[in-house]
Amino acid sequence: MMTIQLKTIIHASIEDVFNLARDIDFHTESAKETKEKAIAGRTSGWIALNETVTWKGKHLGVYLTHQSKITSFKFPESFTDEMVKGNFKSFKHQHIFKTTSSGTEMTDVLRFQSPFGILGKIFDHLVLKQYLTQFLTSRNLHIKKYLETNIP
Repeated sequence: MMTIQLKTIIHASIEDVFNLARDIDFHTESAKETKEKAIAGRTSGWIALNETVTWKGKHLGVYLTHQSKITSFKFPESFTDEMVKGNFKSFKHQHIFKTTSSGTEMTDVLRFQSPFGILGKIFDHLVLKQYLTQFLTSRNLHIKKYLETNIP
């Protein structure tokens, strides 16, 4: 299993960062490059505990669908989404928020594993970890830029 951990400092309140991180419409806007769109479950607004969202988007040149469910939710400190259906063997994304002297520290902890045994592990190491790190980093920069330049 692979783990990605990213920390992003955002000069905004913990509540604003938390809410934007779970906003389906904002995610769609920030993921335009991958043509990601919510197609089932919660398709707009703020996702909450026990809700699902099914995404369709183009990743690594292929259109994929991924259904996640919010399995834990503690406003405004954390929430976790886990894959229900999709192309991974396992996929769990923890979103953790902490108030700091300069705003909010947003931490992503993503644990994932591809299917296909040893070939999947090789793919995870050579391709997928870097791709997902770049995807999350881009998403986080969109959240940071929006909250630091707009009045929510």
